Amino acid sequence: MQIFHHSTNTLAKLSIFGGIFILVAAAWVLAEVNRSSYNTGQYIERQQPVQFSHKHHSGDDGIDCRYCHTSVEYSGSGSGSAGMPATKTCMSCHSQIWSDSPYLEIVRTSWKEDKPIEWARVHDLPDFVYFNHSIHVSKGVGCSSCHGRVDQMPAVYQASSLQMEWCLACHREPERFLRPKAEVFNMSWNGDRHLAENTGEEKLKEGRRLKAEYRVRSAAVLTSCSTCHR
Repeated sequence: MQIFHHSTNTLAKLSIFGGIFILVAAAWVLAEVNRSSYNTGQYIERQQPVQFSHKHHSGDDGIDCRYCHTSVEYSGSGSGSAGMPATKTCMSCHSQIWSDSPYLEIVRTSWKEDKPIEWARVHDLPDFVYFNHSIHVSKGVGCSSCHGRVDQMPAVYQASSLQMEWCLACHREPERFLRPKAEVFNMSWNGDRHLAENTGEEKLKEGRRLKAEYRVRSAAVLTSCSTCHR
């Protein structure tokens, strides 16, 4: 005696394949959400207590990154931070330029009261991740490689995902991202004519040369867990 109708076999197959499809779709959705700006904070502008424009200061006026981020080259013995500008740095110019601007009242108050400005951190790595700016600078990694074209940002945003897979892409093949040390702080270096003509195998050859010259460690060392997680 047949208990179930023949169509039950079809329904069972559809249920199995449907369940697999739902699981795959759910995994895909979770992966996309994990990579989305909602989760990573990528492309989201951070509002600062002072309306500070990197586009104006770095792009239009050509102020070097190191003028404000003073410890970016020498932070090996400390936290590895690029350093935030002290109010004294701001006032070295703005005690003479725009000295009465209402936009800079917070800066003048900070200077008078000797209290630092509470800047909002844009690139904020988890506490379990160790990152040192100075070692990257000394090995020929440009500012714009991680931070994007800051010189074109009126309000700074996180240009990269900062997820581990993004870091590993560079650590596995650093020769694809290295540049001459003289160009590390040049925001437009990736767009210059020389690079546009120096593509493909020639570019990789130059990257390998720089990797050897700067004594960049092997991919096995750079991708070791203890390199970034200490």
